[in-house]
Amino acid sequence: MNSNDTEINESATHLLGLEGVGVIRVEERADGMRVVHVMTTDPGARACPACGVFATARKQRALTRPRHLSCGGRPVEIRWHKSRWRCGESTCPRGTFTEQIPQVPARMRLSQGLRREAGMAVADGGRTVIQAGRALGLSWPVVQQSLREYAAGILDAEPAPTEAIGIDETRRGKPVWKQNPDTGKWELIADAWHIGFVDAIGGRGLFGQVEGRNAASVTDWLTFHPEQWKAQVKYVAIDLCTTFRAAIRRALPHATIVADAFHVVQLAQRHLADLRRRLTWKQHNRRARKGDPIYTVRKLLRRNKEDLTPEQLTLLTGELTLMGTYGKQILAGWRAKELLRDLLHLASKYTHVHPDREKISAALHRFHAHIADHAHLPELVTLAETVEQWWDGIHAYVVTGITNAASEGNNRVIKLEARNAFGFRNRTNQRLRSRCATTRRSRREALPA
Repeated sequence: MNSNDTEINESATHLLGLEGVGVIRVEERADGMRVVHVMTTDPGARACPACGVFATARKQRALTRPRHLSCGGRPVEIRWHKSRWRCGESTCPRGTFTEQIPQVPARMRLSQGLRREAGMAVADGGRTVIQAGRALGLSWPVVQQSLREYAAGILDAEPAPTEAIGIDETRRGKPVWKQNPDTGKWELIADAWHIGFVDAIGGRGLFGQVEGRNAASVTDWLTFHPEQWKAQVKYVAIDLCTTFRAAIRRALPHATIVADAFHVVQLAQRHLADLRRRLTWKQHNRRARKGDPIYTVRKLLRRNKEDLTPEQLTLLTGELTLMGTYGKQILAGWRAKELLRDLLHLASKYTHVHPDREKISAALHRFHAHIADHAHLPELVTLAETVEQWWDGIHAYVVTGITNAASEGNNRVIKLEARNAFGFRNRTNQRLRSRCATTRRSRREALPA
């Protein structure tokens, strides 16, 4: 190399964005590839990695080709003219060493910027590992490892403090079974169910996931975290799952369990559908057909009262009345569902004020009084019994307005991520990708403007 080659082009160096080296010249090959020649400018590159003593005697020169990000939308080939130095410390076990910089450590063929770009493309860009690898010219294992390194820097090791968490399960894929050679029985190795723990009110996404669908999985995850974090959790939003309720009472005895309103209404809709099918079969000895009154209004029964037009409401009550006794009983089931919704609509989420105890008691009394007037309908009796069993959680929802909507939204994102990846074979990779996907929005909002 002559003297002209050692002159650093500051503008090209800034454009390259590889700290610790300086651009000395740029060549363009016949195929359009730009070759960037660089040399070391970081003084710390001459420090022995074993003892830290700065070397003064050069042994030989070396040429390496580390890969880096494209520049100006075009790929570049880096040629790093570096030196191998002799360590001047006589007691150092390291005789010689080659220059290295933080961006390109020893024995690394990829720059940290390129690895970070690969991890960011998957974690924040919504790309699959294969897509990111094709775009950057990297292999699947390299991109996956880059994702792990990037995720370790952006994801919190411990969940952020919050007053309310949501717990829900989601299923993706099939369970994995393996036959025990000693007993000959098939044993469950990997469950298809994942239980997710999310921030119910802060919008910070998924705190973590565990395999399984039992109380032990929930209890183990909660007890694993520090006591200070658990003490700050005042509310836990769940669906009507007795397994989760039992686990929360063991792991977080001080927390208030909140029954998710969506699942309460869903339960009422299910019992109404069971009542409709049973009475329709009892009247016609078959399923409903076109031309039957119940067939005409079957979809209106699933609608909310406030969403029905006056004409639709008249059609609903009129057609069910024409059915006679069975139609009136179905109408009673629909009114029971609406009375339960009236109770849930007292929540501070809708009224923006703290509901009065008298209003809550009155709405609950109207619901139970209506059920008592139709105690001969087993579907309504079962609904009332479930409401009674979960009344503490339902009352907590009415008072606080906290729901488990964050869990449902995260489950949708998790399933979308799995579909984009065409499924996951490794459950650990699946949980990592799920956390990255569900925390994208909160991490972007946390960035300075």
